[in-house]
Amino acid sequence: MRIISGKFRGRRLMPPKNITARPTTDFAKESLFNLLTNRMELEDADVLDLFAGTGGIGLECVSRGAREVTAVEMAHVQQNFIIATCKQLGITNLHVIRGDVFKFFNSNYETHGDEHLWRGPKYDLVFADPPYALELLPALPDLIVPQLLKPDGLFVLEHGDQYDFSGHPHFLDLRIYGSVHFSFFR
Repeated sequence: MRIISGKFRGRRLMPPKNITARPTTDFAKESLFNLLTNRMELEDADVLDLFAGTGGIGLECVSRGAREVTAVEMAHVQQNFIIATCKQLGITNLHVIRGDVFKFFNSNYETHGDEHLWRGPKYDLVFADPPYALELLPALPDLIVPQLLKPDGLFVLEHGDQYDFSGHPHFLDLRIYGSVHFSFFR
């Protein structure tokens, strides 16, 4: 695992052997960021990295000049790796929220009758890389778009080939890199 571009370009990151995450491959990550740099400005962006795993996406965003990155991760081994990596690199603008993504959502939604309003911060980029077998994976676009996005914000969902989001009203594009599928929403 490495940081592809920016301030920490070429930096190799060595996650512990006992992680339970499936890090996005360097090839898929490089392709993703080539697409992102053509669709948005990452410099000074506010980024939310859901199911952050080893933090590779968030760290890449920081390296490319993101203003703030919030990484939500439930597993302690992965959380500790992200925190240690930030400390080692002197990164102060990547914040780890220790916990479940859906509890994070629930703590930031306010309910008024049948209406659920997001009361948390909004983001220029939201990236989610949930376990491919996650039962609630198909609900993520509706939870995130448009509530968590700033105007012109972008949501990228990494998923397996069993999902097709092309009929979603906010769907933009699908890109496939081996077994990795990225669906884009605006």
